[in-house]
Amino acid sequence: MATLSRNWCIRLSNGSTISILSTIPFAVIHLLSLGIFFFPFHSSYLVACLALLVVRMFFVTAGYHRYFSHRSYKTSRAFQFFIAFMAQTSAQKGVLWWAAHHRHHHRYSDQEDDLHSPTLFGFFWSHLGWIVSDKYVGTRLDYIGDFAKFPELRWLNKYYLVPPATLAIALFLIGGLPLFFWGFCLSTTLLWHDTFTINSLSHLFGSRRYETTDTSRNNWFLALMTLGEGWHNNHHHYMASARQGFFWWEIDITYYTLKALSWCGLVRDLRRVPSHILEPQEQKLAA
Repeated sequence: MATLSRNWCIRLSNGSTISILSTIPFAVIHLLSLGIFFFPFHSSYLVACLALLVVRMFFVTAGYHRYFSHRSYKTSRAFQFFIAFMAQTSAQKGVLWWAAHHRHHHRYSDQEDDLHSPTLFGFFWSHLGWIVSDKYVGTRLDYIGDFAKFPELRWLNKYYLVPPATLAIALFLIGGLPLFFWGFCLSTTLLWHDTFTINSLSHLFGSRRYETTDTSRNNWFLALMTLGEGWHNNHHHYMASARQGFFWWEIDITYYTLKALSWCGLVRDLRRVPSHILEPQEQKLAA
């Protein structure tokens, strides 16, 4: 249940509030996505939309998640900044904000202090509510001190709208309103919900190879949609790995791309899954 207070905030049953004003930018991008229907269709617009969806999803998964949240590989300071900038074109707030909150999630996954447990707080909160609520506006620097020491990352985190605004303006200058609607608004809307499914659906639907302390699940469809993030039970079993599809049949496009980048020298020291970690718990007990 939710109620509307006098100060234009939606108060949820879990005690959290969502400011209607804070949801306006999020709602506007969704509405602007409908702008694609007011211009003649060209296949190049669709290609741009999908390309920007996939490219930015890679930087969310490889950057926000596997690098800044879990340090699953190493890179140079310059490429670190590039990864952070590209990840922030996803309009999912700042790099330090994102990684700090994700680390908090892992510490308290599916417990009362979790940020977005669908089993405790429901689908809406885990998928969307928590990120637009007033509860988690600040950056938990105590969780992300290792990267907060870089002034350029603190700047990006403070001015987190610079990367998405840069992308939006560039697309408008290149292709006018049609490319802005397709390449930024629709692509960003799809990217948001694609990313958010990992917080919501991957704790509800799928299989569990490992007996973790939470409800994380492996879901092959979500793995395809998110370039490998859907192997969520694997990830919660051993979060330090740069590869979340632990086995050859578990498609993990983010890892394949990171592997290719390591051949180019842009990233290095991709952390692997130790062989003893790969075995399900019941096999270990039987051994």
